[in-house]
Amino acid sequence: MTDIVDQLRSARAAYDEQASSHYDEVLLEVSARAETSGSLGKVDLGALVAWKRLQANTPWMAKLMGTPETEVRAITARARKAALDESVTLARAADAARDILGELPGCGHGHAVASAILTASAPRRMAVYDRRARAGLSVLFDGNIPRWYSYPAYMETVDHLRAQVGPDWTNRDVDLALYKLGGREPRTP
Repeated sequence: MTDIVDQLRSARAAYDEQASSHYDEVLLEVSARAETSGSLGKVDLGALVAWKRLQANTPWMAKLMGTPETEVRAITARARKAALDESVTLARAADAARDILGELPGCGHGHAVASAILTASAPRRMAVYDRRARAGLSVLFDGNIPRWYSYPAYMETVDHLRAQVGPDWTNRDVDLALYKLGGREPRTP
């Protein structure tokens, strides 16, 4: 496990050296608004799509824009509450929250958008899961990860890794290290 911890620490340090210190400002602002309001709205989700550098000219985005704001906020409020539920394991909380977000356009398949929403909703607990994080896991575990890795399984793994690195790390720190290990250089201005 020491080798894995060393890889994570090195990758996180390399990310910090290369990424703009302003990159996560959008995530932090959306998180602060979620903390205040208890939910995320379409403006917040649009900001997260930009933060993830995803294309917005997609059918799911058109469906999302056609969804009433009150419905988006109701769904994200329920998902946020589930993600923050400390009475269940982190994997169970992630599963419940991810399942709720499946009601939103763009969150039915794949984990990139949904995990970004959950990370903004519960930044100390949840983590982003996308193809770069998956590639980082593959690097850490020499390709020994299942072909289909669910968000709850990912969060269980991330939380285990965080505990191995130490109490000064969050699950977000782990996902940033995985992002870096996944081989994609962060963009700088």
